[in-house]
Amino acid sequence: MKFTDREFIPLLFGGDINVYSMARAFYEEYQVRSICYGKYEASPDAGSRIIDYSADKDIEEDDTFLEKIRHTALVHKDKKILAIGCGDSYVNLLSKYRDVLPENVIAPYIDHELLDDLQNKEFFYDLCDRNNVEHPATFVYDRSMGNNVPHNFPYPVILKPSVGVKFWEHPYPGQSKVYYIDSEEELISTLDDIYGAGYPDKMIIQDMVPGYDDKMRVLTCYSDKHGKVKMMCMGHVLLEEHQPHGRGNHAVIITEDMPDIASQVKSLLESLDYKGFSNFDIKYDERDGKYKFFEINTRQGRSNYYVTGSGLNLAKYVTEEYVYGRECPEGEVPRENLWLVVPIRVARTYVHDRECLKKMNALIAKGHYVDPMYLKGDNKIKRRLKVIKDHLRHFKNFKTYYK
Repeated sequence: MKFTDREFIPLLFGGDINVYSMARAFYEEYQVRSICYGKYEASPDAGSRIIDYSADKDIEEDDTFLEKIRHTALVHKDKKILAIGCGDSYVNLLSKYRDVLPENVIAPYIDHELLDDLQNKEFFYDLCDRNNVEHPATFVYDRSMGNNVPHNFPYPVILKPSVGVKFWEHPYPGQSKVYYIDSEEELISTLDDIYGAGYPDKMIIQDMVPGYDDKMRVLTCYSDKHGKVKMMCMGHVLLEEHQPHGRGNHAVIITEDMPDIASQVKSLLESLDYKGFSNFDIKYDERDGKYKFFEINTRQGRSNYYVTGSGLNLAKYVTEEYVYGRECPEGEVPRENLWLVVPIRVARTYVHDRECLKKMNALIAKGHYVDPMYLKGDNKIKRRLKVIKDHLRHFKNFKTYYK
């Protein structure tokens, strides 16, 4: 692999495929190696040739986080340090401290007050209502309500935390990103478990939008420092992961063009004067023919390489603007491309819709597909074996958890 000395160094925070996907984007566009800090020696980042990875279990603590940034800025004082969060907690910290970071550190994030609001799902649904953006029928639960949960939705319902960052700070056995609740008894029991673990905020109970994974969409955007949306890329999700800690994570995506939805989101973001990456989870509701928004992520999503792999390199947008001071070009609708992080055989077995399966197989036959974790040349044996092991684990996970 060939590397080039540049005016900047990407500094990434996290430890999953979000980090690796961004590091890969930086490498492919600028031939730079990224510095990364995460909590654990995590695959696919640890041992990568394109990442200088360090693990610190306290990295999400304010003092440790700031110490790592200041150390990196001092060691590389002749470089601009482009700090990118690849998880909500890291984005929150970068936004919180962006105005007190060393002079050569760039943190391309919105004001902390707005970011804090947007990371709260209750605020997001209020925002949707004010801007005529559709979302599933929602009931906001406060612990003071006890066992009195007067929602009007038929079971099963969706249960999820209003503030994900706080939720993951209070782990317990059986904790899940999203809960599918079949009865009132299960709802009360699950709420008891969540609040018994110490979670301090509200929970969201929602009407379950019917349909398989292929009804899902993901939209990734980039807004420049003036609050103008410069890039939008829609992905049609064909398959999601179903194991408890990964439930809802995208597994297979095909890029597609949906200008009506894109126009709606563009208006919403620009009304907020939003800056940087944003990511939306959306589902098509067959009952009324409308697309329902689930949440906004104030960062690029875990599956962000579906954008870069289709021709719109995410690293280029933020680097050209913040490092080189060049105006962001308007992102054109990307080529149709397949992104997947499961074995092709798993995708072919569990993708439900026949038309989606046909389109997926056609893209595979043309070679228009990518798994972000497999980059030519990034082949240190220990990392390679770990990535393959994680890849093969999807056979067991889908057999066990897919319903």
